[in-house]
Amino acid sequence: MLFYLYILQTKTTKKYYIGSSEHPEVRLHYHNTIEKGYTSRYRPWEIIYTKEYESKALAQQAERKVKSWKSKRMIEKLIAGEIQL
Repeated sequence: MLFYLYILQTKTTKKYYIGSSEHPEVRLHYHNTIEKGYTSRYRPWEIIYTKEYESKALAQQAERKVKSWKSKRMIEKLIAGEIQL
C-alpha cells in the first residue's frame, strides 16, 4: 500500500501545511470542509506537492523531517525540486 507526503498551501495567505496520508485528495477535502483546527482558519487549501512512499512509516518520517526544518524557504525549495528528501 502506498502512502504520501503532501504539502498544502492556502489560496489566501500562502501558508503551508505538511501532512502524510494514504489518500491525499481525501485529506484535502477533510481540511477544506470538516477539520476544526489549524487548517480551518486558512481555507481554501490546495495540494501543491506530493511524494509517494512504500509505507506509512516512511511517509511519516518524511513529514517529520520537513516539519523539523521550520523554514518556509526550505519547503519552497522542496516544492521547486531544488532539494530532495
